[in-house]
Amino acid sequence: MATLTVGGHALTLLPEKAAFLDDFRTLLVADAHIGKAVSFRSFGIPVPRGTTSDNLATLTRLIERTQAARVVFLGDFLHSKRSYAPATMDAVARWRQAHADLDLTLIRGNHDDRAGDPPASLRFSVVDEPFTLGGLALCHHPQDVPGRYALAGHIHPCIRLGGRAFDSLRLPCFHFTPSHGVLPAFGSFTGMHRIHPGEGDRVFAIADDAIQEV
Repeated sequence: MATLTVGGHALTLLPEKAAFLDDFRTLLVADAHIGKAVSFRSFGIPVPRGTTSDNLATLTRLIERTQAARVVFLGDFLHSKRSYAPATMDAVARWRQAHADLDLTLIRGNHDDRAGDPPASLRFSVVDEPFTLGGLALCHHPQDVPGRYALAGHIHPCIRLGGRAFDSLRLPCFHFTPSHGVLPAFGSFTGMHRIHPGEGDRVFAIADDAIQEV
């Protein structure tokens, strides 16, 4: 883990591609894209099974380890309208029942606009960006918010380490600029976008169970 201060609050970065705000007992998760695999399979594209179960199991471990009282999803909780497949929704409903006392907030992202809000039975608070929390502005799209430090997702950032293309690695990362930070995509079946940090930026790469500032 790694901890830094943003917007006047300690933010702990987790190798499971999430972050924790201890001041608010709040776990931040960007771009879960629940149901992405089933969406692809509906088009006949062979993709791995079990990604929703894996993502929910990881969430459970993080909640238990951090003792979070709330999870804020920084957009793109569901991937598409096809994410409402019965098996996917049953898995999410069982997970929600196991965490009935947990507060869930979704900040609408571009995929949420297309998929629609989660079913009312899941008891999410659904809001538009920016959602303010202390000195922070929680968003889906990276942006500058006057008077607050913004935390967002959307980009699925990664950093390339190494020399030539055939001798390098692309690793998911957290990317912090002076005005906003971007979390890596939490979902296990998501792509990545290479970032090009500017002067003064901080980047924390994730490799297996380790986080390293690069």
